[in-house]
Amino acid sequence: MPTTNPRIGAIVVALALAIAVGAGAWYGSRGDSPVVAEAVGGVLYTTVAETIIVHVSGSVHRPGLVTVRSSARIADVIAAAGGATPRADLGGLNLAATVRDGDQVVVPVPGEASPASGGSTQGIDLNRSTAAELEELPGVGPVLAARIVAFRESNGPFSVVEDLLDVGGIGEAKLATMRDAIAAP
Repeated sequence: MPTTNPRIGAIVVALALAIAVGAGAWYGSRGDSPVVAEAVGGVLYTTVAETIIVHVSGSVHRPGLVTVRSSARIADVIAAAGGATPRADLGGLNLAATVRDGDQVVVPVPGEASPASGGSTQGIDLNRSTAAELEELPGVGPVLAARIVAFRESNGPFSVVEDLLDVGGIGEAKLATMRDAIAAP
């Protein structure tokens, strides 16, 4: 039975790691999600970091669309847009608030009202909330929240709040109790 030289195994792992890192550098230079490669116990793991796109406007150096990590905060989004201008009024923004794909962050100047960042001004967003977040709606427990998410995944985003009437277990009375806690789609 032939024996394997332990140095050959180490060389193979190092070569695989070098290829993965090179591929990650090439893939990351394309402007897509960066690839992260890591060797653990002789096994090479690669992952693609999830990113989102956020619209930044107002008093920033480079307004427009920015790509950030899915765990980004408003402060990260402003930094990705080149930072706030000297005129920016950051006092009205919650820089620690998380952002979601498709959100808009508006950085005001002094004297302007601080607009709400994101797609809605208040309430639970039917089209973006997780099942756990939907449970914050009055009268919605885990089962109904799961039905809302399943309906949204099968039928696409809710166009109007009344679309909830098509979800099993939601009638006019239940919708009336939830309506004030829901952000308009």
